[in-house]
Amino acid sequence: MNILITNDDGWGTPGIVTLTRLMAALEKDAHVYVVAPDGPRSAFSSKVSLGATLYLNKVDTKALELPDNVEVWTTDGTPCDCVKLAINVVLKDQPIDLIVSGINHGSNSSINIVYSGTMGAALIGAENGIPAIGYSIDEHAMDVDLSHFAAIIPDITRHLLDEKMPCGVCYNVNAPVGPIQGLRWTRQADGFWQKEYEPTTDAEGRTCYRMVGEYVNREPDAADTDMWAVAHGFVSIQPVSVDMTAYSEL
Repeated sequence: MNILITNDDGWGTPGIVTLTRLMAALEKDAHVYVVAPDGPRSAFSSKVSLGATLYLNKVDTKALELPDNVEVWTTDGTPCDCVKLAINVVLKDQPIDLIVSGINHGSNSSINIVYSGTMGAALIGAENGIPAIGYSIDEHAMDVDLSHFAAIIPDITRHLLDEKMPCGVCYNVNAPVGPIQGLRWTRQADGFWQKEYEPTTDAEGRTCYRMVGEYVNREPDAADTDMWAVAHGFVSIQPVSVDMTAYSEL
């Protein structure tokens, strides 16, 4: 079983290292290939590096004491570049049985999926008919306690693989911090960002802008959404499609 792992926080962050160890132990015949950005690429969405020259570098994993069935590569590209490089270069002559993206430091619930490099990578998998899952935790801090989420990721992964994801569909899995109340199938909450830029002044006295933003949930009491689930201590599991057609308007 060939498992590809990537993320948008960059190789070496706690989330992806934890996920790598979990996937290496998922099945006795698992071989894990990590192809990840060489630094932070958050909010890169589905960006690919058109016209750019990309590099792949194999990483010595001895210092991290990773299992022998793990190979790690980094690139100066985006999360989507990572998946495409894996499909076309690193695993060119081998099948990829599963793509797992994360564990992202920060929620990818609601409208955040549109911006997410974590989910952008999972959607490339869905585009290519490869089962793909994005895992995120609702905390940006790198020292967040991942133990509660990590304890159930293998079971979630096996269950979603058993679901036989159709071509064009992947899963967006978001977890709260701390003890978990349970799992919920959810839909994407209807929300948006406002007051997104804060003016400031640079060293030369010029006005410039820093992104801040406030999230607004249009349906805070809807108990079937990803935002509600995470806010109430549940892990949200949401199917996501690459088909963005608004069928209700046809």
